[in-house]
Amino acid sequence: MGSKLLSKFNIKTNNKSFLYNISTYAIVVLAYIIIERLIFTNSITSLMKGLLVPLCTYSILAISLNLVVGISGELSLGHAGFMCIGAFSSAIFTKFMKEMGVQTIWIFIIAIIIGALVAAFFGFIIGIPVLRLRGDYLAIVTLAFGEIIKNVINAIYLGFDEKGVHISLQDTTSLNLSDNGFVIIKGAQGITASPKYSTFTIGVILLLITIFIVLNLINSRTGRSIMAIRDNRIAAESIGLDVTKYKMIAFTLSAGLSGMAGVLYAHNLSTLQALPKNFGYNMSITILVFVVLGGMGNVRGSIIAACILTLIPELLRSLSNYRMLIYAVVLIVIMLFTHKKEK
Repeated sequence: MGSKLLSKFNIKTNNKSFLYNISTYAIVVLAYIIIERLIFTNSITSLMKGLLVPLCTYSILAISLNLVVGISGELSLGHAGFMCIGAFSSAIFTKFMKEMGVQTIWIFIIAIIIGALVAAFFGFIIGIPVLRLRGDYLAIVTLAFGEIIKNVINAIYLGFDEKGVHISLQDTTSLNLSDNGFVIIKGAQGITASPKYSTFTIGVILLLITIFIVLNLINSRTGRSIMAIRDNRIAAESIGLDVTKYKMIAFTLSAGLSGMAGVLYAHNLSTLQALPKNFGYNMSITILVFVVLGGMGNVRGSIIAACILTLIPELLRSLSNYRMLIYAVVLIVIMLFTHKKEK
């Protein structure tokens, strides 16, 4: 009798998860079709067109951070650092290939893989010591990591010639490049004249890939183990779950997805700079706000929150100084509504 009830419960739970997953994909695809139709009929402004790729970027960032904050239950404030790593590692590759005269869509696909893997690698390396910490300590260390990454990139001058790679912390002259050489990173000036490969279609494809990875992880045995550790660490350890291992999986995967978002962000700009507003503390907090307002562990909510909170300041730009005041009021109202609904 008990096994039958358990079997019915599992079937019901699986059906509910399946419907949630399908509806999430359907919402994204439907939104894409509608927007493409509006673009085709010239019914969308240039401002909105310029926001399409950033909307995809911020949605991916929100989902990836939700994997750490909502699913794993850890507070990370260095997400912009992984985004920065993915952005610059991929932009270095595409800039190099551009200087070598190679520009195809396959280069961008390789750049996406490079950005995701390099960010995931740094996530793994950082996660080894960091994930032994909890709460505020973890948040402070990840915050410091994000700031370190941004400042290190701002100090680097990188060039290339027939002798190989040249790196300096002074200026472009100290690189000692030959006549055939070229500079890739110019310190605080970043990477200039980088190829713009990002499109709304590619952004939606990467968003769907991110949703697929995260939802499948949540519904897998690994995902259930991660959530069990989040809910009760002591109980999870008592049944033999390797806490560090599962937290490392979530943290590394989150960093990789953040790096992929960084690739999309970098190749939507003609000049990539490690500015505080792009990869600093404020960016990490903004992504965290998307996660909190969208709901902890809620993938669909992260996408909706990221889109709404990105659009509001831009749509209110005509109100000049009052737009951020209105944005703050809307933020408070949404937070109160969400809190009341959860209660």
